[in-house]
Amino acid sequence: MHDHRKLGRELGLFDTDPLIGAGLPYWLPAGAAVRHALEEYLRELERQAGYQHVYSPVLGKRELYEISGHWSYYRDGMYPPIELGGEEVVLRPVLCPHHALLYRSRGRSYRELPLRLAELGGQYRTELSGMLGGLTRVRAMQLNDAHIFCSQDQAVDEARAALAMIRQAYATLGIEPARYRLSLRGPGGKYVGDPGIWDQAAAMLAGILDDSGLDWEAGEGEAAFYGPKIDVQVADASEREATLSTIQVDFYQPVRFDLHYTGPDGAGHRPVMVHRSIVGSMERAIAHLIERHGGAFPDWLAPEQLVVLPVADAQGAAAAGIARQAAGLGLRAHVAGPESGTLNRRIRSSRLVPYQAVIGGREAAAGQVAVRLRDGRRLPPLPADAALAGIATHVAAHRTDLWDAAAPP
Repeated sequence: MHDHRKLGRELGLFDTDPLIGAGLPYWLPAGAAVRHALEEYLRELERQAGYQHVYSPVLGKRELYEISGHWSYYRDGMYPPIELGGEEVVLRPVLCPHHALLYRSRGRSYRELPLRLAELGGQYRTELSGMLGGLTRVRAMQLNDAHIFCSQDQAVDEARAALAMIRQAYATLGIEPARYRLSLRGPGGKYVGDPGIWDQAAAMLAGILDDSGLDWEAGEGEAAFYGPKIDVQVADASEREATLSTIQVDFYQPVRFDLHYTGPDGAGHRPVMVHRSIVGSMERAIAHLIERHGGAFPDWLAPEQLVVLPVADAQGAAAAGIARQAAGLGLRAHVAGPESGTLNRRIRSSRLVPYQAVIGGREAAAGQVAVRLRDGRRLPPLPADAALAGIATHVAAHRTDLWDAAAPP
């Protein structure tokens, strides 16, 4: 595997600046294109699974985190309060308290459950300087987060469906988990709630892992302060593990925020809160994807999907037309003309681009392109319309292989 810190900068995906600060990377156009493609894929995956997307502020009053328990149990990881209009507000370290308030914003009926709220939202943590590293440990991140409010009878099915979504996304992204861990409470006073409730939640998650046929390990002392969780671990180029995805069953915060729904009996009932993140933060997910693919992303994720290569200046107008047509189909494409060097040099420079469309005099006259694939395969000259339509259809399918006109769809 590659080191994402080195390769990400070489490919112009992200960088840092001391005037912005340590642990605060910025995204360059190529990296922003990768991130946008990933975000759109995740939103559509969630939408199809019945999630409703929301936005919530990145600030909250200190009292909010006192209620949630984060002020008592996670204060070392939080930024100091900001005095604002006689109140103290805090950059949020997590999104779950905000989503609890969204749930509580009006009365809820059992008919609305499960209520699945998803957000790609910012969160902020005071990571120590010695712990920072590229995109994997940062101080400001965008988290692919969701919280499912459901009855206790629905919690197992919801957590099981969340695990299935994680595995589906990993297959699409070409991610291979290093291991699955059931993170449990350990000794010490950092855990809250009734031990019996902890055991109940842990048994639910263990059963889900067993039913999925996955090998997993128990991790004592790795749980969040309010409940056990499934952690999906991935390994970096140095074989260091990090958590990419999580599923938690939480009986604690619904009590802290006094959440209710009206049951079929007309009485008030307490929901269960299932926390779920498919790929964690955008920063850590893309760091892993850079290392996993060495910059040769699946075509739908690639910052540039098609480069059009006119052999000579005489084919420049035809190449520009094909690039415009590709953009109209939603493809990220540009022309690399003779001013950028010889054809062989331009081909080498575009080695990570999934598709290269070469246009010589014959192709320009016939309205064709000669497509070269990133893996070295060459396709016979094809009508430009057919080639672009085939590539666009393949990109829309979110596959990990490359399009081949001769292969079955």
